[in-house]
Amino acid sequence: MSWLSRLAERQIQKARIKGQLQGLEGEGKPLPDRPGDAFISPGDAVGFRIMAEAGVLPEEITLKKQAAAQRAHLATLTDEADRKAAMAELARLEMLQTIAEESRRKFLR
Repeated sequence: MSWLSRLAERQIQKARIKGQLQGLEGEGKPLPDRPGDAFISPGDAVGFRIMAEAGVLPEEITLKKQAAAQRAHLATLTDEADRKAAMAELARLEMLQTIAEESRRKFLR
């Protein structure tokens, strides 16, 4: 256990003894299932969760949702010209999402 982990554990224990961890939102309930968090760092996951709770989404998450919607739309198309246009739009959204993700990673380094 690193010194930082030991320090964090001490602070948690101190807060628990003082009763500062009682009555918090979600107390006694299981943690929400966040399978997407397995693919990002814990720091990013916390940041995303805080933004989501405040009603703000990072650009990359918005683009990810748009790309998923575009994939669903693409699956419904049968006309070749429409499919080609939808695939081009999907590629554009995925490119923008990748750029946003890479920008965040470089900014946080």
